[in-house]
Amino acid sequence: MSIKIGQKLPDSILYRLGENGPETINFSSLYRDRKLAIFGLPGAFTTTCSKTHLPSILDTATEFSSKGIDEILCISVNDPHVVAAWGEISGSTAAGITMLGDPLSEFTKAIGMEFDAPAVGFLARSKRYAMFAEDGVVKIFLPETGRSTCDISSGKALLENI
Repeated sequence: MSIKIGQKLPDSILYRLGENGPETINFSSLYRDRKLAIFGLPGAFTTTCSKTHLPSILDTATEFSSKGIDEILCISVNDPHVVAAWGEISGSTAAGITMLGDPLSEFTKAIGMEFDAPAVGFLARSKRYAMFAEDGVVKIFLPETGRSTCDISSGKALLENI
């Protein structure tokens, strides 16, 4: 069962690449007393994620601050090295989007958004979604319903719903 509007986000461990290598982050330290736009993606460098979903976030990134968003988070079920490289190559990091890895799928499973697609090598990956959370409480949740699509969970869709 996936997370619902009005529920508190789990305090999972996420990862990012810091100056001295991989760093762990308690998710609650990111959402406490803050407004976040959160995007969950199946994987860095995958086709729909790289050609559609991440660009939709990049295209709308500057508009989120006008809605009072403190930070945009992009969470992918990858290790912090891969997520950091994807952020650099895509321009997401330069645009101020925080790229976070969920390599153990801890957060993804805690919010009920995991899926497996062994035929394409995806195990314990994240379904595609967009979310707005305030002080760790889900206010808007937009899970994608189709495979390889990014309409419901795009940057524009989340921005329009905030």
